[in-house]
Amino acid sequence: MSPNEWLAILMVFAFFSMMMVGVPVAISLAVSGFAAGLIGFGPMLFSLLPARMFGVVSNYTLLAIPLFTFMGVMLEKSKVAEDMLETVGQAMGGLNGGMGLAIVLVGVLLGASTGIVGATVVTIGLLTLPVLLRRGYKPSVACGTICASGTLGQIIPPSLVLILLADILGESVGSIFAAAFIPSLMLAGVYVVYMLLLGWLRPQWVPAIPAAERALLSRKQLWKNIAKSVLPPLLLVVCVLGSIIGGLAAPTEAASIGALGALLIAGCAGRLNRDTLKQTLHGTLSISAMIFLILLCSQPFSLAFRGLGGEALVHDLFSLLPGGELGAILFLMVLLFVLGFFLEWIEISYIALPMFLPVFMGYGTDMVWLAILVALNLQMSFLTPPFGWALFFLKGVAPPGISTKDIYIGALPFVGLQMLAVALVFAFPTLATWLPNAIGW
Repeated sequence: MSPNEWLAILMVFAFFSMMMVGVPVAISLAVSGFAAGLIGFGPMLFSLLPARMFGVVSNYTLLAIPLFTFMGVMLEKSKVAEDMLETVGQAMGGLNGGMGLAIVLVGVLLGASTGIVGATVVTIGLLTLPVLLRRGYKPSVACGTICASGTLGQIIPPSLVLILLADILGESVGSIFAAAFIPSLMLAGVYVVYMLLLGWLRPQWVPAIPAAERALLSRKQLWKNIAKSVLPPLLLVVCVLGSIIGGLAAPTEAASIGALGALLIAGCAGRLNRDTLKQTLHGTLSISAMIFLILLCSQPFSLAFRGLGGEALVHDLFSLLPGGELGAILFLMVLLFVLGFFLEWIEISYIALPMFLPVFMGYGTDMVWLAILVALNLQMSFLTPPFGWALFFLKGVAPPGISTKDIYIGALPFVGLQMLAVALVFAFPTLATWLPNAIGW
């Protein structure tokens, strides 16, 4: 290998080393990229850097990120998500495993309306974990259900992950959203089947709400609660996603509708006040600033990696793998799964994935299919012990009686179910590609 190629490898190791000692991700990216690029080529390597950074900040599609974030944070801070969770729980509580089913269904709705894993896991954990334990749910089952349902926002549109993957892979956001629709519902369906099987085989682990408690709420009042707290967020999601997938609005335009709709829902519920708006704006600014800072700092890193011959190194590595295109995809899936133990999804998306992208472009891989495989894989990394971020989020809000062991054991069956979902999409690509092709994306 040439000295520049060795320097590219050293740059990657330097990035990971700085992260391991606690240097922020964005700073690690910028410092390692600038240092390696200056050593290898001098300042001329970065002559294209201003144009690349301007391309990030002027990307009209990426404007959807703060707008979708605002929509999700507003629904969380205004307690609309809490009302929805309580109502669905009341509706499903008569079944063995019914509260678990309610958490999965609310995870789908919150994932489609917020797309923020940390907020979803914390919200569901705070509201339901004490209730599930009080009603006799096995602690590990309760913890695993909450963590798995909270991570559905990674794959259910309008996920921020899907927006960034569309930008990285050069595909339209609408096509990626459409491609994720069936796999995400399939994954939620797998969770539902699992909870029903638990209710049938192990009813003592997931008992139903007692009939006396259910009788306190009339059927008429239940339907009134559903119309008040479930239908408005559901209609908002349908309008936003329907306008994108149906080609009626660009993602940014639909995101602005979603942000306005969240304001209206909070206002109609009587929850829109100065404090709620302040918290929502602060949360939106924090999340958006973190994402865009990493995007900007990844530009010198990727520019240096490409200039130092890193792409050729990756191509040579993949050429040694057996199995051609399918072998390369399997290798990528394993690598992303391992990286998910240590890195967040945005670092993996903007650092690891672009390194391997030229290889799959050379194979002629369907990028829409690849995007869904990557999104499912990144979601699985959120759940996998011992470093899954969703597990840490839940541990931070769990009652004192819940141990880390309970959370880890509860997550493992759902990791297996997610592996099954990845395997199904890998074996049957039409699960991801049929809907985009059917609607002409």
